[in-house]
Amino acid sequence: MNKVTANVAQSATLPADFYFDAALWEQMKEAVFAKSWLYIGDEQEIFNVAVNTYPFFLLEKYMEEPLVLTKKEELIRCLSNVCTHRGFIVSHHPGKNRKLTCSYHGRRFNLEGKFEFMPEFKEVENFPRPCEHLHQLPLNKWANFLFTSLDPVIDFSEMATELEKMVGFLNVEDFVFAPEYSKTYNVQSHWALYIDNYLEGFHVPFVHPTLNGMLDYGRYSTICDKHMVLQVGYADKGTETFDFPEGHPDYGQDISAYYYWFYPNFMLNFYPWGVQLNIVKPVTPSFTKVEFLYYIKDRDIWERMAGEAVGEKTQQEDEWVVEGVQKGLKSRFYTDGRFSAKRETGVHHFHRLLKHYLSA
Repeated sequence: MNKVTANVAQSATLPADFYFDAALWEQMKEAVFAKSWLYIGDEQEIFNVAVNTYPFFLLEKYMEEPLVLTKKEELIRCLSNVCTHRGFIVSHHPGKNRKLTCSYHGRRFNLEGKFEFMPEFKEVENFPRPCEHLHQLPLNKWANFLFTSLDPVIDFSEMATELEKMVGFLNVEDFVFAPEYSKTYNVQSHWALYIDNYLEGFHVPFVHPTLNGMLDYGRYSTICDKHMVLQVGYADKGTETFDFPEGHPDYGQDISAYYYWFYPNFMLNFYPWGVQLNIVKPVTPSFTKVEFLYYIKDRDIWERMAGEAVGEKTQQEDEWVVEGVQKGLKSRFYTDGRFSAKRETGVHHFHRLLKHYLSA
């Protein structure tokens, strides 16, 4: 990674062996993902009248940290879902519960994660200890979207402040989730290759003819800041645009898309019709799951912009490219590449962040 330098005009990309290195793959669990804010889900979709406890695995198939969300009197907590007695999973299914009780030996916790009761422990000395409680993780929210982190080193307000400034006027919390369009894609590549591809519009004229016809490629711009990259898609003639309020930083501009990436694996694609979430989930060094979640603000605009058809076509084109790179990187004749100083600043920013955290 030594060739990834601060100056994009002098820097090379991550080397090919980065994407196949087993030690780096394991190191990223703690150095990259454990220290970042990771998307959990939509509060409104998770909790309803029949659910106040929601168990899940954070980055299932990769980190697989067992966690549980609990809700009591409108307060949501994120707790470890591992019993502090013998390590059994406490909560197994979403449901309505007054307590969290381990079904292995009956240890009981309240919904705040505090230890309450353990049978057959009267003779145990110096019990309970502080570590008998379930560990509570930090939990943050933007709009209805919940995030947690195992060991955060990034200020969550970086994301929240940026989104409020640029898309707060859209009132995303009022968008309607569209499960009929949402799906998970299986991509035969390293997770970071998918991010590499997402972070540049350089390939759009070559790979995405439909999308390219909706954008003014000459004005396509990329903004890099801290743990974020924003790509701004200016509209071609006839394409729907945002109706910005006065005082907005882009008031008067004909913009049809904001493409946000937040380190390491979360994307928000805003359009005049609503927003599409992309969550990139590592599984193996050559296999990634990418979840697409659609939230619709205006059905009429959704139909006029071809909604699902454009999204599906674009994703299939991206899969073809990313999987082709995964195969090509195995070549004995490829080591690394150079960046377009004009068009690939987002990818360069991502590679610098990976180098920083993996070298820390």
